[in-house]
Amino acid sequence: MRQPSHASVMNRMIIATRGSELARIQAQTVAAALREKLGVDVDLAIIHTQGDRVTDRPLRELEGRGYFTREIEEALLDRRADVAVHSFKDMPSKAPDGLALAAVSVREDAADLLILRPEAHDPGMGFIPVRAGAVVGTSAVRRESQLKGLRPDLKSKDLRGNVPTRLGKLANGQYDAIFLAAAGVNRLGLNLSGFVAVRLDPARFVPSPGQGALAIQMRAGDPAFEAVRAALHDPDTAAATALERAVQARFGGGCGLPLGAHAFRDGGEWQGYGHWGGEGFFTWSQARHTDPETVIRHLHRALAEETA
Repeated sequence: MRQPSHASVMNRMIIATRGSELARIQAQTVAAALREKLGVDVDLAIIHTQGDRVTDRPLRELEGRGYFTREIEEALLDRRADVAVHSFKDMPSKAPDGLALAAVSVREDAADLLILRPEAHDPGMGFIPVRAGAVVGTSAVRRESQLKGLRPDLKSKDLRGNVPTRLGKLANGQYDAIFLAAAGVNRLGLNLSGFVAVRLDPARFVPSPGQGALAIQMRAGDPAFEAVRAALHDPDTAAATALERAVQARFGGGCGLPLGAHAFRDGGEWQGYGHWGGEGFFTWSQARHTDPETVIRHLHRALAEETA
């Protein structure tokens, strides 16, 4: 249902987004909600980020942070766009001055998927059911760290490109298995019938902070800020992702860390899971408490002990 007209909302909004099919679908979902609830016209502005342009080397080799967000945030600051839609897991912990998080979407499935070629599937290998010595593709140091900790016999190989490109590389035999975020697969509506898809329990293979949620960013103080927030914000997802990203911030705050953090409310308590990896060590932790700050402190302390 359309909300009552709001005097501070403009008649037309421009959403800045990356250009992949997944990013466009995510932005179009937000655009549809703004059209319905605020009665505004919405256009997309496609922004090519550093992470999109540089595909010939691992993300860990790129300089700085915000590989998939910096140029989009610049478009907001330069007033070339009014709203930005990010995959929340791509956002660094600290936003540039002048920008603020307007809303967090209802969360999709936060889990990772392990997608395998059928001949590489070996259920007898347990939680990571891929045959011994297989080559597994990922561009995320978080996934690589957990893979080494759980299955040191497997070979991790860098994997870049959008989701269809990654599946194409799996199909043509460059990899025995690859990791994908369940949220992206679900939003794209992909048919994985030619592969074996295994959903990895987020309590054991811990997702990236914010994974599965969309972050809607705007200029702080924008007259439409509160109306956009009212139209798009999901408080439950916002609270869970805030907990996860607070753990991330204590480790230096970037999507390129070998860190997983996942949280959800279970009755009156918060349940949190974490992973932290480094040279020669891999550690997992969990915490449960009614106070989210207690969960944050416990997870950080337990994970950071390995580097003390």
